[in-house]
Amino acid sequence: MKTIIVFDSFFGNTREISVAIYKALSQTNQADIHSVNQINTEEATSADFLIVGSPTRGFRPTPSIVRLLKSIPKNALHGKHVAAFDTRIKLSDINSKALRFMVKKGGYAAKPILAQLVKRGGIQLGKPGGFYVKGEEGPLYEGETDRAIKWAKQLFMKVSAGK
Repeated sequence: MKTIIVFDSFFGNTREISVAIYKALSQTNQADIHSVNQINTEEATSADFLIVGSPTRGFRPTPSIVRLLKSIPKNALHGKHVAAFDTRIKLSDINSKALRFMVKKGGYAAKPILAQLVKRGGIQLGKPGGFYVKGEEGPLYEGETDRAIKWAKQLFMKVSAGK
């Protein structure tokens, strides 16, 4: 089974989560990892299991991730497993009550990523992952890469059980 992890990262936090996921999955599976700017639509859709991650920027994924997702033709992911994750700030770390309210309403990047992958025929595995950074630039909270590894392994177990 071929797994491809595609990510975008501004401050290195989403890349760090992606690398942890890659290392976990490449031990028992053919896995590749690509920055969103280093992969094309055809390669991304060649995966049996596609994982896409982005930092949350303005309650959504980065423009580069959005462009990649929009470039995937309808049903190009038919029968393929998909998952999404993001890096985000904890609500409890946001000092402004108004901004906390906006984040609660606007959400994070992983949910719209997953919606686009499913819209293009992908089979959703589990809930989207969300991994926490300290402040806007990070670093990641301690233990977040371990949580990402656990999340990825649980998803892969679901893929394996379905085969």
